[in-house]
Amino acid sequence: MERRNVSFPNTFILLGFSEFPWLERPLSAVVLVSYLLTLLGNSSIILLSLVDPRLQTPMYFFLDNLSLLDLSVTCTIVPQLLANLWGPEKTIAAWGCITQVSIFSCTSCTECALLAMMAIDRYVAICQPLRYTLIMRPWVCVQMAAVCWSSGLANALLQATLTLQVSLCGHHTLDHFFCELPVLIKLACGDTSANKLALTLLSIPFGMVPVLLVVISYTFIARAVLKLPSAEGRRKALSTCSSHLLVVTLFFGPGMYLYLQLSSMSSQAKFTSFFYCVITPLLNPLIYTLRNKDVQTAWKRILQSQGRVNILKARRSLPVS
Repeated sequence: MERRNVSFPNTFILLGFSEFPWLERPLSAVVLVSYLLTLLGNSSIILLSLVDPRLQTPMYFFLDNLSLLDLSVTCTIVPQLLANLWGPEKTIAAWGCITQVSIFSCTSCTECALLAMMAIDRYVAICQPLRYTLIMRPWVCVQMAAVCWSSGLANALLQATLTLQVSLCGHHTLDHFFCELPVLIKLACGDTSANKLALTLLSIPFGMVPVLLVVISYTFIARAVLKLPSAEGRRKALSTCSSHLLVVTLFFGPGMYLYLQLSSMSSQAKFTSFFYCVITPLLNPLIYTLRNKDVQTAWKRILQSQGRVNILKARRSLPVS
């Protein structure tokens, strides 16, 4: 059939997991539970750090930003995925598609930079403990987070602008469960060299540089930990880094595999993207809350204080004899 240029369509069709129709209903249940737990877990971390002064430290400041990123990407992608899994109509409006492209581009690149900043924070905490409060001042942390967010926003603006200029062909079917830029580019009839060049060039500052910074930071951390005289000191130092290392692995591992599969969006790559967009935002708060004594202690303090408030209210409501 002849491929002809058309204007940007009003709707797109998301095939999602339609090649596995038997899987859609069970998958929708998994997605719904993951969605609710993701909202609860990430919101709890943000609220805990706001109400508990002991959690108002650089590490939890960056963790709040990570939770906000996870909430953003989850609330952008998962509701549309649930609608497509439940109903026969697997469409998304053009504005929704561009919104998904922009927010996913912004959050993924911001998270790359943020994880590198968190590695630097752990390096300063372990390798420069006496100067930690001097180096990681609140204003410095705000500037580091601002660099992450502004770089992600700049990338999203660039990608959205280039995407809107692409001439699409007659069919508007995306073999994916959300609008991701590489899949959207495949619908183009005209020259997409600018889009592909932007993706390639931006993979250096957002893909290679953060990984390099993480590796360098943890190389120095490992050297410092090995020099500690006591086994207990080494255990405590490693416990402060294990959660971040696990989150870094969960983020960059599937992400690298996914973008190595861009030439052919196979079902395997689609499920990898599902893990990346749905499961990872769920696991991040679980990793930090289940493995972090500070967060557990903060929860206990809040629950105990709430329990005392309920007891006082119950006593006040008793009739005076």
